[in-house]
Amino acid sequence: MEELSGTVLAGESFAPVRGRVIVEDGRIAAVEETDTDSTDIVLPAFVNAHTHLGDSVAKDAAVGLSLDEAVAPPDSLKHRRLAAADRDDLVSAMRRTLRFMRRTGTVSTLDFRESGVAGARALRDAAADTGVDPFVFGSGDPSVLDVADGYGASGANDDDFAAERAACEERSRPFAIHAGEPDATDIHPALDLDPDLLVHMVHAEREHLERVADQSVPVAVCPRANAVLDVGTPPIRELLDHTTVALGTDNVMLNQPSMFREMATAAKRFDVTDREVLRMATAAGAEIGGLDCGVVEPGRRAALLVLDGDSDNLSGTEDPVAAVVRRATGLDVKRVLV
Repeated sequence: MEELSGTVLAGESFAPVRGRVIVEDGRIAAVEETDTDSTDIVLPAFVNAHTHLGDSVAKDAAVGLSLDEAVAPPDSLKHRRLAAADRDDLVSAMRRTLRFMRRTGTVSTLDFRESGVAGARALRDAAADTGVDPFVFGSGDPSVLDVADGYGASGANDDDFAAERAACEERSRPFAIHAGEPDATDIHPALDLDPDLLVHMVHAEREHLERVADQSVPVAVCPRANAVLDVGTPPIRELLDHTTVALGTDNVMLNQPSMFREMATAAKRFDVTDREVLRMATAAGAEIGGLDCGVVEPGRRAALLVLDGDSDNLSGTEDPVAAVVRRATGLDVKRVLV
């Protein structure tokens, strides 16, 4: 048995509870209100809802490039770098990124992994012993589902992806697809595929939002990457009013995969509450990936993040939720427990 004491951001509402979390056999046994001198803040560890970890081989190489120049298949800088990368170098680069993610509080990531079966296997190798469990959305031939957790499509304007969608249906695996990033033309075609996850939806309009709600399709948003590529800003408030919304950091080539930075951006630039943002960084991504974490409550897997509430950065905060979402950084991480 293990106890984590301090201010616990408990349950779906992240209500601050002065007390302790009791962990037994890897699961949360109890959340108890009790006297404590601890200044720690205990919360769910993060689930990053959208990454491209393969881009770790080309960090900052796309600065100043457009969306098409930077990441569009098949001839963008990203895909040229991936094609040229030595496998050992690729695995090493992804492993270093995963270690950074763990140190900054992330325990799982929903990753779009390029390069088919070989790419999915490379990510599995990279993740070994990092403490981060990637949910792999594979690419290429449907046979990638032999080693991936689901399929991640580039966009409905790139291909029809009917065979891949059918393969996911046959194997009961999730199908995810980028939509509405450069413009709105691929959103209806993406929704026609009945996806389990849409990524970006920067240019979603009312008609798209209504379909998203009708089909109960969750959305992963990546506002920092959208800003770097100058494609616009996702309508996060409207998306939240229609469906589950999770937060992702997108291409490692463009931004470091820090959920602290992504949360602060979302909280300060969009019409959302701090609790909504924290849910987007934790419970929402876990829900989309079918992961048993993201909430501090009895019975859940103990995937927990402990921040030093007495750090030079966080000391004196009057609102622990706002402190986590708007102020905290990786330097405030005291422990990541899985």
